[in-house]
Amino acid sequence: MSKQFDVVVIGGGPGGYIAAIRAAQLGFNTACIDEWKNEKGGPAPGGTCTNVGCIPSKALLQSSEHFEQAGHHFADHGIGLKDLSIDVAKMLGRKDTVVKQNNDGILYLFKKNKVTFFHGRGSFVKAADGGYELKVAGAAEETITAKHVVVATGSNPRALPGAAFDEENILSNDGALRIPAVPKKLGVIGAGVIGLEMGSVWRRLGAEVTVLEALPVFLGAVDETIAKEAQKALKKQGLNIEVGVKISEVKSDKKGVTVAYANAKGEAQTLAVDKLIVSIGRVPNTIGLNAESVGLKLDERGAIAVDDDCKTNLPNVWAIGDVVRGPMLAHKAEEEGVAVAERIAGQHGHVNFNTVPWVIYTSPEIAWVGQTEQQLKAEGRAYKAGSFPFMANGRARALGDTTGLVKVIADAKTDEILGVHMVGPYVSELIAEAVVAMEFKASAEDIARICHAHPSLSEATKEAALAVDKRTLNF
Repeated sequence: MSKQFDVVVIGGGPGGYIAAIRAAQLGFNTACIDEWKNEKGGPAPGGTCTNVGCIPSKALLQSSEHFEQAGHHFADHGIGLKDLSIDVAKMLGRKDTVVKQNNDGILYLFKKNKVTFFHGRGSFVKAADGGYELKVAGAAEETITAKHVVVATGSNPRALPGAAFDEENILSNDGALRIPAVPKKLGVIGAGVIGLEMGSVWRRLGAEVTVLEALPVFLGAVDETIAKEAQKALKKQGLNIEVGVKISEVKSDKKGVTVAYANAKGEAQTLAVDKLIVSIGRVPNTIGLNAESVGLKLDERGAIAVDDDCKTNLPNVWAIGDVVRGPMLAHKAEEEGVAVAERIAGQHGHVNFNTVPWVIYTSPEIAWVGQTEQQLKAEGRAYKAGSFPFMANGRARALGDTTGLVKVIADAKTDEILGVHMVGPYVSELIAEAVVAMEFKASAEDIARICHAHPSLSEATKEAALAVDKRTLNF
């Protein structure tokens, strides 16, 4: 007889493992199925984020930032170094250790919360009495049943037509995280989060990096003021960014990769590089799910179709994270995971897409939440905006990093905060204040009147809020 569960989550990424843990905490007999493997073939839960995304990329960003600081900025502090070098193998080894620590942490949380873990690929078999029969294809195939199924199978990198990933020369995010030596020349197609972060890592370590972006503007989804400041800073560092390009052909051989493209003026160009990172987005992952066996509906993008509550067209089947609509962000998946578990329990799970923060972990970091000026202008909504540069912030001066600014946008009549946009040091941490403020419908004046520690980078947020009403204390 197959094992029976109240809730089974297919996929152990940020959305999946969080959904499983929360369901177990709410009293459900819960299981999670995940097929990620480590180099020894053992379980590696955490999905793309933990294994080949958010976590390893931040490890490499930190290592490469240390190298850049040592080579270019330590002297400003009176610190002298001789014969500075980088051991790429050791750097990658540290990254792998960080990943494993996170994998093991998730397995510990499953055990602590009494979540049954199955290592293998989960798929639908058929609808069964009061639920669904699922297959786990692992070391030993087995069948389990569930009253509720939460699909959290994530996404896969989108390949450029005619340039399949070989993870040797043409790299996805996976291959970009394990280049064994610093390439002399590196090409990046796509100036999004992955492209800019991975391009930054290898540029800091000595690669000549060229980023090719099809859109006519840099970071078109970001507030224009922030995007321009970020582009200026990244170009100053040596990141060569071309926008408005059209790729015509990609050729790969033993010598490297050649990209033929037209620039923004329509002029034919050729880029020859040792390695090419392709980061042009991701596609929902339903491979092997056997959705058709139970009639699970997919939309035109290949994502699982869901309503506002993450319900699919099937009773008691839910879907969350990258495999459904909405931003493909780990923390958005986590929020949906908690919400779905609570909805299964009859509670009222809460996810507000307008207060989901976005972060690009370059240097300077880029972070935002809510609407941009461009969006508000397009809506015809009356607003007011204030900004404050880190150049005038005492903590930023002490850090030796005064690049960037904070911008606050509020409703012209009510003063409710509509968006907060940042580029500068540690703004990935500063953006949380703005998220809390917007969740509680705070006004710009509310932030302006809250006491912020001095000296701190967060004072730039307070100053920007003051500037909304043309005031300043100029810390």
